[in-house]
Amino acid sequence: QEQLVESGGGLVQAGASLNLSCVADESILVLHAMGWFRQSPGKEREFVASISSTGDITEYEDSVKGRFTISRDNSRRMMFLRMNSLKPEDTAVYYCAATGRRLLSSPRQKDYEYWGQGIQVTVSS
Repeated sequence: QEQLVESGGGLVQAGASLNLSCVADESILVLHAMGWFRQSPGKEREFVASISSTGDITEYEDSVKGRFTISRDNSRRMMFLRMNSLKPEDTAVYYCAATGRRLLSSPRQKDYEYWGQGIQVTVSS
């Protein structure tokens, strides 16, 4: 049973938008920082965006600033990634991550102990 489940991926053309969602299973008793990471073929998994438990602190990787927006709805145990102006270089498997440790926000993979299975986003030129 996956404790984090992503949805909303797919194939779009350059310039289009997509909304990714991540829902946390109730077996995760405490959720603090959450984040999105991605991995392109032949590359290491990299940070995309992160958000604090209250949503007031967000961080973004430089290449997505101004195009992607991270948000969360704690009442539904969900996190979102709104992706606008998508580019072919955004093509990757996107992963949702979360931590139950008291952490405001982090771009470091090692700070997250919960991970989703990943979802494909493909942007055609």
